[in-house]
Order: sequence, then C-alpha cells, then structure tokens
Amino acid sequence: MKINRVSATGIAGSLAAAFTLIAAANAGPAPAQPNADKCYGISLAGKNDCAAGPGTTCAGTSKTDYQGNAWKYVPKGTCASMKTPKGNGSLTVIKS
Repeated sequence: MKINRVSATGIAGSLAAAFTLIAAANAGPAPAQPNADKCYGISLAGKNDCAAGPGTTCAGTSKTDYQGNAWKYVPKGTCASMKTPKGNGSLTVIKS
C-alpha cells in the first residue's frame, strides 16, 4: 500500500495560489486618484486600472494591449498626448 504525504510547504503554496486567484477574481477599480485622469486605450493587457468591458471583472483584466474600453490612471492633462500603436489615449471610451 502506498501512502501519500503532503508537506506543510505544499499545502501553504497551494493555499497561496488559491488566495491569489480569488483576489484577482474580485479585483475592483483602482482607488480614485484626485491628480490623475482615467485614460482609455493606453494600458497593456492585464495592466488596466478598470473598465475593461464584457467578460472582465475590472482592474488587471483587459484582454488586449491598448484596449479602447479599458482605462489606466495617468497624471492630469497627459492622456490625449500619450501615443500608442493604435493612436492616442482618450478621456472617453475608444470605440473599435
């Protein structure tokens, strides 16, 4: 008969991974930043602060780079001058 032994380290690692997945699934918007604007279309995939459209939960859930309905906080007044391969950032959702 074979006995399987589970180490405390193995259990701790599994729990840490589970808690990370739970936290990511419950990610909400980044806290408000009074000296920043919400800039759409500039974040890389998974690096948005919120608003990423259907099938996403919020912060860190954008599916593609420069997704037009995902925003990231940037210093006030800098959004429209930020250039990406898909065009400049926008203070409103960029429709595809």
